[in-house]
Amino acid sequence: MSAAGALLRRAYLSGLRRELRRLPRPRHIALVMDGNRRWAKQQGFDNPSVGHAHGAEHVDTLLGWCDRYGIDQVTIFVCSTENLQRRPAEEVDFLLDAMERVVTDRATRPDNGWAIELMGRLDVLPDPTRNALKRAAEATAELTGKRLALAIGYGGRQEIADAVRELLWDARADGTSLAELAQRVEASDLAARLYAPTMAGVDLIIRTSGELRLSNFLLWQSAQAEFSFCDTLWPGFRELDFARALRDFGRRRALDPDQ
Repeated sequence: MSAAGALLRRAYLSGLRRELRRLPRPRHIALVMDGNRRWAKQQGFDNPSVGHAHGAEHVDTLLGWCDRYGIDQVTIFVCSTENLQRRPAEEVDFLLDAMERVVTDRATRPDNGWAIELMGRLDVLPDPTRNALKRAAEATAELTGKRLALAIGYGGRQEIADAVRELLWDARADGTSLAELAQRVEASDLAARLYAPTMAGVDLIIRTSGELRLSNFLLWQSAQAEFSFCDTLWPGFRELDFARALRDFGRRRALDPDQ
């Protein structure tokens, strides 16, 4: 980029930051970090999985932006149960190793303020990855104020099915008949049995790389969410892209504050 182009971009970002000061902001954002492999190919890497390493490291940058803009809940879609089953084993191992390193580093930093939470079918993960992620979650469990949830081995439909299954098992243990359960069951009964039952609803979901779908992500939690789709591939996602998504969210909420 030319010096003039860089100057214009900085000026535009500065204007976005000023506008965001007077706009409503999401409290909880979720991200589908898509485009790692395509980014690696564009950068000329022989191994497209290198993009997963850069993508995992970019999460740290994202959390810095969230600190700047006062966003204290973040959920990221690391991989689905289908990804773990269908992608080549070497690529899956590369992704999991990269995320394990980033999360472990984050959890052990003296200045880390983010409590790490795990959501998904963790039993499908390799033992070393599962244990390392659990240790990171345990090490940050006492932190309050900011929360980073990792959706890993995750599927939105599976989460709801698992919640229903747990509700039925609990009813059986309590001696509640199916007829009684059907009469009294409420949405809150299922919400209490989701993978992260204390998670607040998502305000804004951002998906990178130009894909325009949810891909089975947070189907329950996104009931009232806004959506932002960005063409930029995840490792190349800039603060400029993030600020634009926040601005568009804020403008919509300013027009309809009761959402």
